Amino acid sequence: MHKYFEINEQGHNIRCKLYSSGSGMAKRAVIFCTGFAGHRDNHAAEGFAEKLLSKAKDVMMIVFDWPAHGDDVKKKLTLEDCDTYLELVIRAAGERFCAERIYAYATSFGGYLVLKYLAERGNPFEKIALRCPAVDMYDVMTRDIMRNDEYERIMKGKDVQAGFDRKVTINRAFLDALKENDLRQRDFLDWAESILILHGTADEVVPFADSRSFAENNLIEFFPVEGADHRFQNPVHMSLATKAVLQFFAL
Repeated sequence: MHKYFEINEQGHNIRCKLYSSGSGMAKRAVIFCTGFAGHRDNHAAEGFAEKLLSKAKDVMMIVFDWPAHGDDVKKKLTLEDCDTYLELVIRAAGERFCAERIYAYATSFGGYLVLKYLAERGNPFEKIALRCPAVDMYDVMTRDIMRNDEYERIMKGKDVQAGFDRKVTINRAFLDALKENDLRQRDFLDWAESILILHGTADEVVPFADSRSFAENNLIEFFPVEGADHRFQNPVHMSLATKAVLQFFAL
């Protein structure tokens, strides 16, 4: 079962979706972080939640809209707001829903944001699974997400709508922040044992080699999925990923 709820703190209104088998109170919580232009009504998240709840009854999962994503009311995307949203969702899992242990499952841009959060604020998670994390988000944004003359327009001070099926408003300040926050220049060795990275060998958005190199440099367990694209659209590939994450979480 699922229900929608909101977090209203520090002047922010975060739109969330809670998956649980009962009242929403559980000892363990998984925070699912979507990719760029993602939405809390995420099919991959829903599929994972179904498997998760079938395996354990004392667990819940929270999906939320990043700033300027989905139904969020903000008009522009900033990394600072992303950090704050993640912090407030983590806090809600512990304080509002009484979760004693919190896990993270993040994809693409969401993976980038979780890693950035770790590097700057420490690790609040028991375990972290990252599927196709955009460890070089600046390159992914400017090379694969932005189209046509969008980069040139941003360099001229214009806002642009970037994304695939859905669009998000970004500007030069956001691109500059991505460039300044290069995760490859940071050290994640202290949390390596708590992290699993999965990546499809046929990813057309985030280079497979980037994830593999990042994992090797930080001694992080790496799980390649042969033939999987960025979204893991093949149900067989998604099933492999879900099984690996659940086993890693020991849920």
